[in-house]
Amino acid sequence: MAGPALKTAVAPSKSQLAYGFIRERIDDGRYVSGYRLVLGQIAGELGISVVPVREAIRRLEAEGLVTFEKNVGAQVALLQDAEYSYTMETLALVEGAATALSSPFVTADHLARAREVNGEMIACLDEFIPHRFTQLNQRFHSVLFEECPNPHILDLVHRGWNRLTVLRDSTFSFVPGRARESVQEHAQILSLIESGAEPLAIELAARRHRLATLDALHAYQAEHAPSRQ
Repeated sequence: MAGPALKTAVAPSKSQLAYGFIRERIDDGRYVSGYRLVLGQIAGELGISVVPVREAIRRLEAEGLVTFEKNVGAQVALLQDAEYSYTMETLALVEGAATALSSPFVTADHLARAREVNGEMIACLDEFIPHRFTQLNQRFHSVLFEECPNPHILDLVHRGWNRLTVLRDSTFSFVPGRARESVQEHAQILSLIESGAEPLAIELAARRHRLATLDALHAYQAEHAPSRQ
């Protein structure tokens, strides 16, 4: 009698290994905006050739996390205020749509998880850590948009969040007061979904919520802009 089938874990490819290595360091801030990615150095750290590192760089470039210029090489995408605004405006549209499309598939369990995360966000308001708040914020929203049945819209949402990770660690660092408004708006969005509100109402609420953060940042920048004599 044959013995039980052996389950063997499939090891990641060298390209996947390099991608995970670089992506982790971009996500946790070790590779900041503008950081030069020296392929030979990364390959040496991983004990692999430059070829899979180059493949990983191309993948990250396609995701908008890395730029590559002739005679300059690869670097983590630069923080640009205009680019951040464009990303937030686009994300407001696609995330609003994804949240609305996802709403018929959001269960009581989804709502409970989202409320739990929002509760964690409320709990950390007094000892405010912007990076932690932003992580929880992404967790909250992903509970509400991940059931979106349109994979193309969902892909655009993921791309937008990935881009925000590179462009700015946390907008809440600049406008911490916005955090309190944000958790209140979260509760309103949850109430709309729970009550079976029209998809358009949910979409517009999610869109306004995203744009309100951008508006708060623009107001902060205008207030703190150097005066011109």
